[in-house]
Amino acid sequence: MAGRGRLVALIAAGVVLIAGVAAVIWPRPFGDDDGVDAVLDEPGAYAAPGDATNPPLTIERLPVTTLVDATGTEIGFAPDGDRPMVVNLWYTTCPPCSRELGAFALVDDELGDQVRFVGVDPYDGDTAEAMVAFAAARGVTYELLRDPGAVLTDQLAVAAFPTTVFVDADGRIRGRSGALDAAALRAKLRELWGIG
Repeated sequence: MAGRGRLVALIAAGVVLIAGVAAVIWPRPFGDDDGVDAVLDEPGAYAAPGDATNPPLTIERLPVTTLVDATGTEIGFAPDGDRPMVVNLWYTTCPPCSRELGAFALVDDELGDQVRFVGVDPYDGDTAEAMVAFAAARGVTYELLRDPGAVLTDQLAVAAFPTTVFVDADGRIRGRSGALDAAALRAKLRELWGIG
């Protein structure tokens, strides 16, 4: 009997030892201290990426800068002095940019003789060919430029895409917006310049 009691005691001690070791080394999927101090069970407001999530614009005029056209030629980018500009910053792997480009192509077809539309792709991962093909698939025929190193993009304080900057013919920045559909774009052109 004493042998049996000793065996039970050894088994119990072994189980306790194994349980103790397992508790120390077993991975904890819901650890007590993961270094994050957050409460996720309270409702909050979600801000979709757009102009509201861009840093404040601190310049009043469109910077004169060097961009690259679809053939790889560097060009001085500046207002032409004749028409206001809609400068749309986007890139090929941006889903909201894809949805917006068709609307911009439509409004450019309607009002492009009164407003200069310019698409600017700041993403160094996009080739000129990819930029042109992506835009053409959405009906874009207006001027397309690349912004290597995102120099202009940074000057315009753009962090969320797409972003559109509205510029007077003399280079004064009149406003900035996140994603727009055709109706909102037309309304903005009417508001700023009485066009449309």
